[in-house]
Amino acid sequence: MSDTGQQGAGAQPFTMQTALGPLLRGELWLAIGIVGILVVLLMPMPTWLLDILLATSFTVSIIILMTSLFIQRPLELSTFPTILLISTMMRLALNLASTRLILSRGHEGPDAAGEVIEAFGNFIMEGNFVIGIIVFTILVVVNFVVITKGSGRIAEVSARFTLDSMPGKQMAIDADLSSGLIDEAEARKRRKRLEEESNFYGAMDGASKFVRGDAIAGIIITFINVIAGMIIGLAQHDLTLLEAASSYTVLTVGDGLVSQIPALIVSTAAGLMVSKAGVEGAADKALFAQLSGYPQALGMASAVMGVMSLLPGIPTLVFMGLSGAIGYLAFLAAQEKAAVQAEAEKRQVAQTVKPPQEEPISTALAMDNLRVELGYGLLPLINDTKGYRLTDQIKALRRQLASEMGFVMPAVRILDNMQLGANEYVVRIKEQDAGRGELHVGQLMVMDPKGAAVQLPGTHTREPAFGLPATWVDDSLREEASFRGYTVVDCATVLTTHLTELIKEHMAELLSYAETKKLLDDLPQEHKKLVDDVIPSQISITTVQRVLQSLLAERVSIRDLPTIIEGIAEAAAQSHNIVAIREQVRTRLARQLCNANAAGRGYLPLISLSPAWEQTFVESLIGQGEDRQLAIPPTKLQEFIGSVRQRFDAAAVDGEAPVLLTSPIVRPYVRSLIERFRPQTIVMSQNEVHPSAKLRTMGQI
Repeated sequence: MSDTGQQGAGAQPFTMQTALGPLLRGELWLAIGIVGILVVLLMPMPTWLLDILLATSFTVSIIILMTSLFIQRPLELSTFPTILLISTMMRLALNLASTRLILSRGHEGPDAAGEVIEAFGNFIMEGNFVIGIIVFTILVVVNFVVITKGSGRIAEVSARFTLDSMPGKQMAIDADLSSGLIDEAEARKRRKRLEEESNFYGAMDGASKFVRGDAIAGIIITFINVIAGMIIGLAQHDLTLLEAASSYTVLTVGDGLVSQIPALIVSTAAGLMVSKAGVEGAADKALFAQLSGYPQALGMASAVMGVMSLLPGIPTLVFMGLSGAIGYLAFLAAQEKAAVQAEAEKRQVAQTVKPPQEEPISTALAMDNLRVELGYGLLPLINDTKGYRLTDQIKALRRQLASEMGFVMPAVRILDNMQLGANEYVVRIKEQDAGRGELHVGQLMVMDPKGAAVQLPGTHTREPAFGLPATWVDDSLREEASFRGYTVVDCATVLTTHLTELIKEHMAELLSYAETKKLLDDLPQEHKKLVDDVIPSQISITTVQRVLQSLLAERVSIRDLPTIIEGIAEAAAQSHNIVAIREQVRTRLARQLCNANAAGRGYLPLISLSPAWEQTFVESLIGQGEDRQLAIPPTKLQEFIGSVRQRFDAAAVDGEAPVLLTSPIVRPYVRSLIERFRPQTIVMSQNEVHPSAKLRTMGQI
């Protein structure tokens, strides 16, 4: 009993589907079919099996034709080149098998190669092998010269045009993605469709050669069957010339028709596939809709057929019947077109009578959070196909800011502005000018890392992001500038660097309530309980937003949002003051702050605030509790500003970017003072220095 129970628990029940599972796999049947084609090429075949396979060839060709008629887009049958190859190999294999039977048993009579070949030979020839040869020749000419050649040319041109248009379509997708019109998933879907389209038409260009080669092989095989069959019949089987010609010609023509008619059908399907490149929908609907779109054309065709019916010797009844049918179609098409026009006029009148609706005020209130306006001379930065396009750099910037700062940068809208100079650009944040600059397309900005003037011929200027002296030089001087140790930057990178600094400067403004809510909603599931416990029972989302904004204003990354929420929850139990909560959160982020401001050699450079200045700041605080403010005398304020500038400028000359270290009590007030004249200076309190950080004291203020 226990064994039976274990077997029932661990094994699947035996069913018919389980037993036949391997036989129902499509790849297994495809492999068997390919191997079967190879077997037909090498081994003789009985006539009854040949009849079955010839009928299968007809069925497959008709399925291919009907599918190509009813598909909506050519890419819905992207495996058509593979189908074309397999069907061609199948027909050639059957040709070889029938040839083996014709040459070995043709003397036995018209049924030597099976009933299908015999039926086609007798039906087409009608007892006269000359007629059969002529009909077969015409079919081959139609297939080889007309359909195959035309569809091959269409496939070749379509493949060439598709490949030529790929850069433009790719740029359109990138532009839509950068402007926020589509998301990443839609962009990947469009790129995949574009890749499939280019691969399909490239494969169709090569696959059309299969049909061409099939037609040539059919002609050669037919010629060999007739000549070799008559020679075998005369020399080996003692047939008369008339008997050999009649027997072998019937078999050869029947064999040629059985192979060429499916080939003609598949060639027609290939022509429909490649000629349908610009047509959406099934072929029947598209053809009838476009042919019936002009009733005048149908009316003229009806009139011409009516006149032709009156000519001597013309079958009047046939031509008059066709003229009447086409005239009736013209009448129906004219009525439908008149009804459509009347409906359009009625809608136009209704729109004219109805007073125009005013544009909603909400559309006038809408604004772009982040916008870059370019002069007409800078438009090549968007469409540059040689270098790294501006749109690509902006996408990389969004990922970089998300990774470094935990801040999801808003979508950047790029517009042309004819009111700007040709080489000017403007960065607007919430419709207000945040920065502007000038670029020279085709040139490079060269800067000396030491801040000295560049000794190269060009247009001297200032780097827009940091105000360093720079020079626009020709692209041919790139190697010389690099050899001299200068920093070389292209136009798109100059603009992106400026945009990066402006975004970092205004990140607090760009972090809206909606973005804060989205950051909280996107937290991993294991941190959702923490958010639910804190918000809104202890603190509101608005307060969280203001804390995050205050951190971003000091360029502190908010990527570690769970730790920040923990710090907010801890501080909110004692106070709801934003400054107090922020200071508590900064203490939680001590390791992050130390690592972010550590020098390249792994230590944290410090300039500490002297006890005298600490005492001065403490004594200058007025008010009680959360209402305390700094009221330092102007003379002392100027003295402090001068000391900070002198000490930090000296450190900058030595290649250091130290942190100003203060006590926790005065840090917020020192920071609010320093950000007015030296915003890039980092101010940390002693509570924010992590125990594992390596420190290096560089002086004191």
